[in-house]
Amino acid sequence: MKRIEELRQLIRYHDYQYYVLDAPEISDQEYDRLFQELATLEKKHPNLVTLDSPTQRVGGKPLEGFGQVQHAIPLLSLGNAFSEGDIRDFANRLGRLLPNQEIEYVVEQKIDGLSVALEYVNGLFTRGATRGDGEIGEDITENLRTIGSIPLRLRGDAPERLIVRGEVFMSFEAFKKLNEQRSMANEMLFANPRNAASGSVRQLDPRVTASRALDAFIYGILLWQGDKGPLTHGEGLEKLKELGFRTSPEYQVFSDIRKMIDHIEQWQVKRALLSYPIDGLVIKVNSLMQQEEVGSTARSPRWAIAYKFPAEEVTTRVVDISVGVGRTGVLTPVATLDPVSVAGSVVSRATLHNEDILKEKDVRIGDTVIIRKAGDVIPEIVRVLKENRTGNEKVFRMPDVCPECGSEVLRVPREAAIRCMGVACPVQLRETIIHFASRAGMDIQGLGPSVIEQLLDKKLIHDAADLYYLTKEQLMQLERFGEKSAENLLVALENSKKRPVEKLLYALGIRFVGERTAELLIDQFGSLQKLREVSQEELESIPEIGPRIANSIVTFFRQEQTDELLGKLANAGIRMEKTENRQGMLSGKQFVFTGGLQKMSRQEASDLVKSLGGSVGSSVTKKTDYVVLGDKAGSKLTKAEALGIPILTEAEFYELTGKDVV
Repeated sequence: MKRIEELRQLIRYHDYQYYVLDAPEISDQEYDRLFQELATLEKKHPNLVTLDSPTQRVGGKPLEGFGQVQHAIPLLSLGNAFSEGDIRDFANRLGRLLPNQEIEYVVEQKIDGLSVALEYVNGLFTRGATRGDGEIGEDITENLRTIGSIPLRLRGDAPERLIVRGEVFMSFEAFKKLNEQRSMANEMLFANPRNAASGSVRQLDPRVTASRALDAFIYGILLWQGDKGPLTHGEGLEKLKELGFRTSPEYQVFSDIRKMIDHIEQWQVKRALLSYPIDGLVIKVNSLMQQEEVGSTARSPRWAIAYKFPAEEVTTRVVDISVGVGRTGVLTPVATLDPVSVAGSVVSRATLHNEDILKEKDVRIGDTVIIRKAGDVIPEIVRVLKENRTGNEKVFRMPDVCPECGSEVLRVPREAAIRCMGVACPVQLRETIIHFASRAGMDIQGLGPSVIEQLLDKKLIHDAADLYYLTKEQLMQLERFGEKSAENLLVALENSKKRPVEKLLYALGIRFVGERTAELLIDQFGSLQKLREVSQEELESIPEIGPRIANSIVTFFRQEQTDELLGKLANAGIRMEKTENRQGMLSGKQFVFTGGLQKMSRQEASDLVKSLGGSVGSSVTKKTDYVVLGDKAGSKLTKAEALGIPILTEAEFYELTGKDVV
């Protein structure tokens, strides 16, 4: 037992020297000897094996699937900056939010990999998850255990509970070796290190993940439950390093904006010298107190922004131009290119956006063009090298009919988009119903794309309303559908009928009508029937509703097929108007949730508050009216107690909202 513990301590020490300090003290052969000695002793004495032993990184059995994880602290995304002006705008906004305060900024690398959250309890790694949608991620604990730079047990005086955020990535060298191996095995190659890292972490067999040479940088603390927490982001990075994490490399602190911008400009050249991929730099307010003070929007923190490097540009040739059809029926011209490597992946197609841009850039079949990836993601044509033309290039004309269904296409005046008018267009219908059933729409659980495709292929549905007329016998015709799964989907469809009318309005897929606009319209008119009767002028008189949105709404509700769809939905019992008896009962009240709820998801609880006129905050401030306490509550509870904000149990929250939850 004494030797086993001694070996574990030695191996953890050398892991720290290798992964965190980048200063190994022993050779690989000596490290392997220590590891093998430990493995042999543990095999002889299996009763002495512990979960945090270095030998227990790789599980023996493949997983059947990944479970879901409700993040205790939402994992928000970052807003983007692309220029010096954007950075100064960011600093000016903070200056207005923090008047008469000195602001320090931390600048660190934006690693190009997969964002993850790691949780430690009393120093022991207990769970790891993907970011997912920021609220719910996938449980990939067993795969993350295989990554050597992620400690299974923390060093020193660890907090009682710690949740950190980081990035799993693959170095350029590891990526090259992996693709060489896959090429020899006649397997599909990964497009870039980011895709390789993401695909490797999401393998059901942890042994496959362990073979992929993954690494991880930890760049932030989401929750520190215990004494001696950091006061600044920079201090937090140092504490994380002391605990055994490999932290954001080469971060720097600035109080002078000009010096910070100079530093950022230098990195546009220095990035090429790195052994791992980055796609920009992240700028954060250093003070955690100031971070708390400025808070966050629903999607991103106000105290941080990601500066994206200018896109790499390369030259290639347009082989052909075709047209694709999207969910809303928009026809998009797409150029087929001679394959070329751009920003780490091979590109053979690039969007031309719409007819106006196609004509403005004068892109022709056979042209030599400059392309780039917008935001390092979406390939697009920047310009044509007209001096290279030979006279054999062909001008492309947008079609008069939909290439998918042959229906008439129409371009609305003052709009760039050309749209298919076919209500039964197969591409449009599939995507429309996927949108209708989505979580933000009617939230029909179990109705995924594969089920929708089967329903369409078997001609069991012809529009979204037909979903509510399906029978158990019809559903049992589908692949992998038995009696139980058919019953479950019918229950989900029945439950979706209770969704607030603003969710139905969003689910209809009206162009320009997002979740916020749908809520605004229902707050104003109360029902779909009243909304259908209003004129464009009445709509435009509403703040936030401009001519484009108003025209889209009026046009949608004047369609004959819209009348048919809404009639079928109403006959099926779908809610068509706002529930008046409780409307506005939480008006002006702000709620903050901490921990996981038992009876509903965080998103469902937030929707409930909003449907009653209230709002939901991401952090506890003096403006917070109630904090709702779930399981494993985090630092928000401590902040609420310090500010004297009323704290509700889950049961008290349901009682306050009048929600009947079994």
